[in-house]
Amino acid sequence: MGMPGMPGNGWQVMASFRRDGSVTQQKLQPDTVRRIAGYARPYLRELVLFLVLNAVSAGIVVAGPLLLKTIIDRGVVPGRTSVVVWLAAAVAALALVEAVLSLAQRWYSARIGEGLIYDLRTQVFDHVQRMPVAFFMRAQTGSLISRLNSDVIGAQRALTTTLSAVVSNVISLVLVLAAMFWLSWQVTVIALVLLPIFIVPAKWVGRRLQRISREQMQLDAEMSSLMTERFNVAGAMLAKLYGRPAEESGMFADRAGRVRDIGVVAAMYGRVFFTALTLVAALATAMVYGVGGVLVVGDALQLGTLVALAALLTRMYGPLTALSNVQVDVMTALVSFDRVFEVLDLKPMIDERPGAAPLASGGAPQAPAVEFDRVVFRYPAAEEVSLASLESIARTDASPARQVLHGVTFTAAPGELVALVGPSGAGKTTLTHLVSRLYDVTEGAVRIGGRDVRDLTLESLRDTVGVVTQDAHLFHDSIRANLRYARPEASEEEIVEALKGAHIWDLVASMPEGLDTVVGDRGYRLSGGEKQRLAIARLLLKAPSVVILDEATAHLDSESEAAVQRALKTALAGRTSLVIAHRLSTIREADQILVVDGGRIAERGRHEELLLAGGLYAELYRTQFARQAAGGNGRRPEPLGAE
Repeated sequence: MGMPGMPGNGWQVMASFRRDGSVTQQKLQPDTVRRIAGYARPYLRELVLFLVLNAVSAGIVVAGPLLLKTIIDRGVVPGRTSVVVWLAAAVAALALVEAVLSLAQRWYSARIGEGLIYDLRTQVFDHVQRMPVAFFMRAQTGSLISRLNSDVIGAQRALTTTLSAVVSNVISLVLVLAAMFWLSWQVTVIALVLLPIFIVPAKWVGRRLQRISREQMQLDAEMSSLMTERFNVAGAMLAKLYGRPAEESGMFADRAGRVRDIGVVAAMYGRVFFTALTLVAALATAMVYGVGGVLVVGDALQLGTLVALAALLTRMYGPLTALSNVQVDVMTALVSFDRVFEVLDLKPMIDERPGAAPLASGGAPQAPAVEFDRVVFRYPAAEEVSLASLESIARTDASPARQVLHGVTFTAAPGELVALVGPSGAGKTTLTHLVSRLYDVTEGAVRIGGRDVRDLTLESLRDTVGVVTQDAHLFHDSIRANLRYARPEASEEEIVEALKGAHIWDLVASMPEGLDTVVGDRGYRLSGGEKQRLAIARLLLKAPSVVILDEATAHLDSESEAAVQRALKTALAGRTSLVIAHRLSTIREADQILVVDGGRIAERGRHEELLLAGGLYAELYRTQFARQAAGGNGRRPEPLGAE
């Protein structure tokens, strides 16, 4: 029942004050409530039962003090032992009913709340997975995770904590005030006169708690961001190579110190609030006993009625205070829903057209042609792919994106190797992104096997096109799991064959745990060459008929580079390939070389033809490939236009 003089739901009152009152100033989408009702519909039966249980529980709040009145007035004072015993048994039964109701309320609350969290999280995760790469380049990972955690949990409170609190507090308050007026309207009026003395200080403290709560959350976020940056593999490595340990520790200590200090301030404000709450409730109780006691002595009031009034008084201030902040509570829950809907309403730029058809995949022997037909492309503007609220800094790039590709036309015949060369920033990587539909063309078309990639199902396109990027990404899992990501149904024999084709099976077999070796965060337990060859093995296991390759050998040691080159030869055999070339050997073996400059195909042809033409390719060859042609002098060649 809580300490004497204190509202029984003081913690809920405290939570209400700690929420941010500024949410009441935010504008909600007009259909937010309707959409929330849609999410609640599958739980309608449970929700109704939950609210009924809350209403019954609120009624018990009044039943207890009234039973207490009856025990005193009809049992204790007249000396009727049997009445005292029976009514005491009734109080015990009421407590048992209240305990059962509490368990039932918790079960329904968990059933509805956890179900809603599951529904929202899975829907948001599925939707975010469909977003284009440009979305992830702009959105802050922490903000996305926050939508799946904090905002989803805040949203489910709308259907459990907030809704049940409003229903319970309204019913409790109505019943308590009705019972108090029925018992003694004079004492009730005196109690209500004291209400402003309770509400005004509580509001004053509440406003400061809101400000402190916002500041505390911000400081916690800053400290967490620092830990996240320093504790992931890349951040830890950079900190060790370039960081100064004493300064790093000092920076963290400073942020942790501010979190500590604001925590002390918040704790003191909280204690001031509860002290004021206790004091005012105690004063009100004292006044009720004083006034009521005089009435009892004058036979104007029964003793049991006085005790019941004092008990009911402690149950009045809590609901009143909570309801005085109900707008903040409801808007907080609605804003959380709105923030989740904001993500769900962001349409993926890359999606299947209605009636999209699969591209028949016949494997490497039937490799299709890849055709660019007058392709024009500009990268999408920020508002087209992301939300400002998901980005870590304010947007400053409001100007329209510049055009990157200008009327690019070429064809990679079935089974042909096409090498893309050119200065950095010329548009080579952009061309490869359009084939796999990481982006869509602005004008023109990209076709595979004579079919526009936008008319194909995304699944069949992913099956047809295989990509090995410069930075081969591996999940923090076993080698087997990373390879099966390409083909979950692959057998052990097929995995081993893919590893042999990538010239890395001997290394994997020599590891103590073999295929069960965990590669670490982003594959950092492996060298660059080993990661690259595992990525090629993953490609071979997938067996696509079109390969897009950024060789990424410029940053490898000579031994790893040679191993990766052997693996690449296997990967490209019989497949239509677009390769951003870094090595002269790849250039010489290419069926067609495209020299990309300023988003246009400046030259095209074979190696010898382009050298004789004496254009941009010849210039690039002299500045970046001549050393490779001469044997390298023992030094590593520089990449040609790495992007």
